[in-house]
Amino acid sequence: MALTDYDRTMDWIDATIATEGRGYVCVAAVHTVMVCQEDEELREAVMNSDLIVPDGQPIVWAMNALGNKLSSRVYGPELMARYCERSADTGARIFLYGGANQGALVQLALNLRRRYPGVRIVGGYSPPYRSLSDEEEDAVVNEINASGADVVWVGIGVPKQEKWMAAMRDRLTAPVLVGVGAAFDFHAGRVAQAPDWMQRAGMEWAFRLSREPRRLWKRYAMYNPKFVFGFLRQYARARSV
Repeated sequence: MALTDYDRTMDWIDATIATEGRGYVCVAAVHTVMVCQEDEELREAVMNSDLIVPDGQPIVWAMNALGNKLSSRVYGPELMARYCERSADTGARIFLYGGANQGALVQLALNLRRRYPGVRIVGGYSPPYRSLSDEEEDAVVNEINASGADVVWVGIGVPKQEKWMAAMRDRLTAPVLVGVGAAFDFHAGRVAQAPDWMQRAGMEWAFRLSREPRRLWKRYAMYNPKFVFGFLRQYARARSV
């Protein structure tokens, strides 16, 4: 996990673009960390990324309790918003890969252009929920490469987005890929974000659970306690050294 903040993360993105490098960024919340324990393909995709940023507030608390000095998390939706604002000045070209459907993707692009005048969105694609055929995958690669994108924002959720970035990294000419999960739904206005005070208190999961209980209850009931117990074991080991 990188000891970083929003500005340093965005500086890394811009530096990678400037040097024509190729990398990808994973944002890690509790859910991502815990699913990595049981999904080897996801774990490999995350560990092979160039930057893993602390997306969840509990991740920041845990890292600081273990002796680090993180001032804030690097929340995927906020990182995307801040970078869109920055890119309106730098001219970095953005491609959007994700969204619930094509209509939601169009709304996302409209919202971003209204909020950040001058942002350069050079293309977008909302993939179906099924796996793409080889022909469809080739077409998507060609579309992204032809757009001349500098950054591909990927919003198809954990673990699909991490696995997609790992699989596509060598095929895409865009210098940077960033997986941001629910950011597309938030910025498109399809899903409400938790109030700031709930985010600061590490209670965003409770807000999201209240909005989508049928979809999310198993995730939080299973992984939140496992994270707490796992952290306590690690903390106890660190204290005993």
